[in-house]
Amino acid sequence: MVTSGVTQEFREARDFLLRHRDDYQSAYDGFAWPRPAHFNWALDWFDQIAAGNDRPALHIVDEDGTDTLLTFAELSQRSNRVANWLRAKGVRAGDRMVVMLGNQYELWETALAAMKLRAVVIPATPLLGPVDLRDRVERGRATHVLVRSVDAPKFADVPGDYTRIAVGEPVEGWLPYGAADAEGASEFQPDGPTRSDDPLMLYFTSGTTAHPKLVEHTHTSYPVGHLATMYWIGLKPGDVHLNISSPGWAKHAWSNLFAPWNAEATVFVHNYARFDAVRLMAEMDRAGVTSFCAPPTVWRMLIQADLGLLQSPPREAVAAGEPLNPEVIETVRREWGVTIRDGFGQTETAVQVSNSPEQLLKAGSMGRPSPGYVVELLDPVTGRPGAREGEIALDLSTRPVGLMAGYHGEEERTAAVMAGGYYRTGDIGTRDVDGYITYIGRSDDVFKASDYKISPFELESALLEHRAVAEAAVVPAPDPVRLAVPKAYVVLADGWEAGPDTAKLLFDHSRSVLSPYKRIRRIEFGELPKTVSGKIRRIELRERTANGTGSTEYDEGDLR
Repeated sequence: MVTSGVTQEFREARDFLLRHRDDYQSAYDGFAWPRPAHFNWALDWFDQIAAGNDRPALHIVDEDGTDTLLTFAELSQRSNRVANWLRAKGVRAGDRMVVMLGNQYELWETALAAMKLRAVVIPATPLLGPVDLRDRVERGRATHVLVRSVDAPKFADVPGDYTRIAVGEPVEGWLPYGAADAEGASEFQPDGPTRSDDPLMLYFTSGTTAHPKLVEHTHTSYPVGHLATMYWIGLKPGDVHLNISSPGWAKHAWSNLFAPWNAEATVFVHNYARFDAVRLMAEMDRAGVTSFCAPPTVWRMLIQADLGLLQSPPREAVAAGEPLNPEVIETVRREWGVTIRDGFGQTETAVQVSNSPEQLLKAGSMGRPSPGYVVELLDPVTGRPGAREGEIALDLSTRPVGLMAGYHGEEERTAAVMAGGYYRTGDIGTRDVDGYITYIGRSDDVFKASDYKISPFELESALLEHRAVAEAAVVPAPDPVRLAVPKAYVVLADGWEAGPDTAKLLFDHSRSVLSPYKRIRRIEFGELPKTVSGKIRRIELRERTANGTGSTEYDEGDLR
């Protein structure tokens, strides 16, 4: 197989990490990011490793037991057909495309096809409703949307002159994605070179303001940046990797696209409507899963089952998204003989800090900086590096490839987060004498529920749309499975009485205006603690919630 110079540069960096997967210090000291002027991961890497390659690249098992298995060679050719078909329908380099699909093979085909066309993908979870989709189309300046047929009605109230493409059953007024099989040619010729800094993906991510931030990644920041993620997971060529993550979120691209295919591993997906630990382990055995990544919520549900049912435990097990309970780690180690390794990253980056394979693990620590990353802790007062406890930041004098280009269309916000020569994560950590970093928490009010980032401001704004609400504050409430769920403290408008009837109205309102993962799950009525300047003291509400010292609380589940 003839490879280009840019492919060879990428392969050499990849192979260096594979050779030193068990030797962190050598990997960290010797790794250098490939920084090509031009790079298209789909053309320069995936198609190269796919040529004549009949090993499985993608294996999907649906709830009804249906298997979909596509080889590297098949996906290369199928993505060519989709790319040619999309180009015939008007998709051009630089165009923005909202892609809202589930874990189905069309998602991977489209991702590769869009890269080949140099179109910019705006990933979206099928959980989104019309309000969120309108924001993505408008602020993302999308000129194309590609969604499941069942989700097409959500766009009835999303204005815009955009191409509509439906995957699945025919939808009136929408182009049928299935036509690509017959109408798209199997050979693809790019219409121009791909610059390494050309935009590749635009991710909407929750923040502390009403509107999510729009994170821009390039043709190198995620494809090349996730060499570090490959190293953290411990992937090898020929592995079968299972990552439990919903499409539309950055972690799906991390671990269901770039990291496994950087390693020439198989992506394995098990689709289910309701989590079933016993069924999941049976499918893991059947597929021969060798590496497993899941959010702590899934790990906590798994240990409620008999882990001994898994006959062939994975060689590698990792978790990310939120701190993992020590008892979960110990249970999995006892039953499977494998230690779950933590990692830390953001939508804005690849994995920055992690516990890599075969290294000493320290209880509660995220590990050490990933190869290619210089991680500093900035003193909260002086802003200087070298603090024992401070804001986790990346040194931009050796800017890692796996860092976003910036917040799209928000130059001031980008400048602020990269001020003083450091990219500031907004997360606080501590570092010990051996360089291990332990996560403390967010420096703002964003929290996670079931691995989804939740912006209190966004939920509060939604509540305030209801005439019964005068003021509202949202904080995380402890939950045994999800780690946390959104709880709202509500001050009622005049004429409204606190009680289950009003709480039910607000829960109903929450369900009607918010995506499922954002819904308010608990409500408590009463006055809000404030500073002398009138600002709500969320820290006091957090403490009150954590300690269970509030007044009457209403649970959504009890009132449905």
